[in-house]
Amino acid sequence: MRQNGMDVLRPTLIRIGGRVYRKNVIQEQACQHEEEEDDFCAGPGDCADEPCDAFVVEETEKGFQCRVEVPSPLYKYIIGKKGETKKRLETETRTSISIPKPGVEGEIVITGQHRSGIISARTRIDVLLDSFRKKQPFTHFLSFALNQPNIQEKFLQFKEEVLEKCSKDHGVSSSLFQNPAKLHLTLGTLVLLNEQEIQKARDLLQQCKEDFVDQIAGGKPLTVEVAGVEYMNDDPAMTDVLYAKVHMKDGSDRLQVIADQLVERFVASGLMLKEWDRVKLHATVMNTLFRKDPSAEEQNNTMTGKSSFKERESFNGRNILKLFENFYFGEVQLDSVRLSQRFSSDASGYYATSGQLTFS
Repeated sequence: MRQNGMDVLRPTLIRIGGRVYRKNVIQEQACQHEEEEDDFCAGPGDCADEPCDAFVVEETEKGFQCRVEVPSPLYKYIIGKKGETKKRLETETRTSISIPKPGVEGEIVITGQHRSGIISARTRIDVLLDSFRKKQPFTHFLSFALNQPNIQEKFLQFKEEVLEKCSKDHGVSSSLFQNPAKLHLTLGTLVLLNEQEIQKARDLLQQCKEDFVDQIAGGKPLTVEVAGVEYMNDDPAMTDVLYAKVHMKDGSDRLQVIADQLVERFVASGLMLKEWDRVKLHATVMNTLFRKDPSAEEQNNTMTGKSSFKERESFNGRNILKLFENFYFGEVQLDSVRLSQRFSSDASGYYATSGQLTFS
């Protein structure tokens, strides 16, 4: 196994569960002509000194084993093209890796004669999964619903007035506007790939309710005002996202504190990736992604790929910002945080709810 001196000195670092691992490119004679994903190795080449408290290695009659819970959509990344990734992992760590059939939820089981080999294989699988999980499009998001009838009514008034006064401005058209039934605040996005992960998110929401939400909210809905509009990017003449601003009616920061602490807990659990230092509370009212796909989300998530952003046709939002700077969308009682399912609708037209945390 040879590496360029600079690669050894400056390897790519990957953070998983509070630990930092090096990503080493394996260059072996047998693999030179095969097109595969980069291989991953945790820490030094010999993983015998890898701490064992990160996961459970059981002793068996024939040696050792370790079980890994992996959602079925991710099996293919451990198997690799024509099974090459799995074979290479088994050869290099001297282990046997048992993977359930495609589409069948279950555990991946690593078995072998040596504890160090099991730990090495498990660590490398964790790094692989973490890398590919980050490339999955998000499936769910934590949200506050803002689709109450009074807000929807004012939003439709806003839409009508914008089209009446600003339709001649470059790029402004009715296709830019949010579906009023789906008006919401997004706290953060999640990749939940099976029912077990959805249940884990539900359980964490309930834990957050007990640990801090009830205390901050006082067991009552939060009264919030939706007023004024702002844009996301640097140039109002080239706007992609226009959003309504929200604030607590009593002037407190309780909504922001709840949002920030929820995201902090979900990031710490590994269910959510950290994107910002604090949640930017905003309700998207116009988005250039809606031109082609009315069900699109506004998250500028690296997971969704960058191609869609090249295809966006910006609009000139200067007049809208000037005329509707203080537009009042109304007052609303926020009584729950929802685990919302992307690309879905319930009977009210809002996103289908996979779980929720109620304030009262």
